[in-house]
Amino acid sequence: MGAVAMGTGVMIGAGIFALTGQIAQFAGPLFPLAFLVAAVISAFSAYTYIKVSNKYPSAGGIAMILNKAYGPATITGGAALLMAFSMIINESLVARTFATYTLQLFPGDPHPVFVPILALGLIVFAFLVNIAGNRLVGGISKAAAIAKIGGILVFALVALAAAGFSFQPARASDGADASIMGFLAGVALAILAYKGFTTITNSGAEIANPHRNVGRAIMIALVICLVVYMLVAWAVGSTLSIDEIVAARDYSLAEAARPAVGEAGVWFTVLLAIVATASGVIASIFAVSRMIAMLTDMKLIPHSHFGMPGHIQQHTLVYTVVAAGVLAAFFDLGRIASMGAIFYLVMDVIIHWGVLRRMREDVGANPVVLVAAILFDLIALGAFVIMKLLSDPFIIAVSAGGIAAIFVFEKVYLVRRAPPNRTET
Repeated sequence: MGAVAMGTGVMIGAGIFALTGQIAQFAGPLFPLAFLVAAVISAFSAYTYIKVSNKYPSAGGIAMILNKAYGPATITGGAALLMAFSMIINESLVARTFATYTLQLFPGDPHPVFVPILALGLIVFAFLVNIAGNRLVGGISKAAAIAKIGGILVFALVALAAAGFSFQPARASDGADASIMGFLAGVALAILAYKGFTTITNSGAEIANPHRNVGRAIMIALVICLVVYMLVAWAVGSTLSIDEIVAARDYSLAEAARPAVGEAGVWFTVLLAIVATASGVIASIFAVSRMIAMLTDMKLIPHSHFGMPGHIQQHTLVYTVVAAGVLAAFFDLGRIASMGAIFYLVMDVIIHWGVLRRMREDVGANPVVLVAAILFDLIALGAFVIMKLLSDPFIIAVSAGGIAAIFVFEKVYLVRRAPPNRTET
């Protein structure tokens, strides 16, 4: 249950509060179906992680899977760093979501500078909680998971009741129906809402009977999130038009509560968002700091104390919050979400390919499922990149440059630390 709470804590914090409006902007009136299709694609992806984690449960998670598939090579370190950065990007995404929802409690039009200030404040708070110890992180994750899932379900049911349980698709402006390409781009963003299941693989060394329960925890978390996402998406779509959702895309759930319940509903939704996003950042920082510490132990990335006391994971906590803070300060929600989706999907394809080529017999994986997972990821990624090239080529350039820089950095580091009689491949 702790692993399920951790996974849902990361997923729901980003998935429903931060991304609903962003996904509706791409997918149009049928944006709830984007969450459903993304869940199916995520289930195919989860198959790979489950198969490997069942055979080799460890605290290494994705880093362990990549190392098993490719060995201590550039592609292992590079892909693991892609995942780490996508998680850091997720933290900044959720932190800014926390800020945009919190500002709905104040009258008027608060100055935009308060968004990065509040986001940075949440990241610092999450750092302090993590420094306090794993037990506190686990306790907060469990309590917050129960509170926010229950609260979100209450929000969805109340909003649907106000709409007469019509389950009608959101109204679009004339001629604004989304294209197939736009829908697939929305699916790519919705996949980002489910990627938190990968943090469960980091708990393999701590879960009882991990050869069975890692996979069970992943599937339970995915099902819980699918139910929550679908109910909330239909509730928002039944209450607001697409134009209204897009206009309030950074705080769409709070806006949807207004016509359904009034200002009391807005306060309830905002407080729920604060709990969900805060717990999501706490859980994500915990997971990514452990992953970076594992990469350090595996000698895949360099490590410097910079004069700081304490052990390696405390240092990686500092690196994580500094990186997340920089992103939260200088990038808006749309661009942060775009970078996170691209980094994650590229890393996901690399993992599936490694398991398909080198591990499928060892872990008993069905190659048809692995190939399907790769194709689904590539289709969603391709559609998303095309749509963003047309609307925001800058973020595509930044993402491509970031991916290239990560792999070049990893190649140079491994070549320099390799023994003289061995060349890193």
